Amino acid sequence: MKILGIVCSPRKEGNTEILVREALEAVREAGCETELILIAGKKIAPCDGCNACLKEGVCKINDDMRIISEQLEKADGIIFGTPVYFNNVTAQAKAVIDRTYPMAFSRKLRGKVAASIVVGGSLGIGQVFGLMNSFFASHGMVIAGASAGYGTEKGDVKQERPGFVYGGSPLREARSVGKNVVRLATRLEKGR
Repeated sequence: MKILGIVCSPRKEGNTEILVREALEAVREAGCETELILIAGKKIAPCDGCNACLKEGVCKINDDMRIISEQLEKADGIIFGTPVYFNNVTAQAKAVIDRTYPMAFSRKLRGKVAASIVVGGSLGIGQVFGLMNSFFASHGMVIAGASAGYGTEKGDVKQERPGFVYGGSPLREARSVGKNVVRLATRLEKGR
């Protein structure tokens, strides 16, 4: 079983990457294969609305999203991480989401297990969870949960936070998401 982590932060080694890596570590400990995609530095153009994908089934734009689409298709589960930028996902995350449009028609992501990891400074985390769940549901993916981290400076998510879910630790919460993805993907695989 393979679980794919996608970090849609424009910053490398930031809070979102820290939490997605932590979730993938829990996935590896459960005996599954993992792969991490860092969107930072990748060339992913926004959807240009040409609708070529409606006729051909694939996006005509030739950039890094073609490889990411292949990786999404091969994965059994996906952990999608994004920071909150102005009460929404990053522009990079939105480009990835929009560019999966051709995959919706062929249902290539249907039945895959998905979870989100969202990091914010204060506002917008709940809104982004809603957007991510809507994205997953639009593809027919099975939602395995989500986790949040709070922070603005690199490494803030490593701090304990009193009253935070799972004993005050965003790292433990991220690990829980990784375990949930594996648990649900395993159950779905056994049921096939």
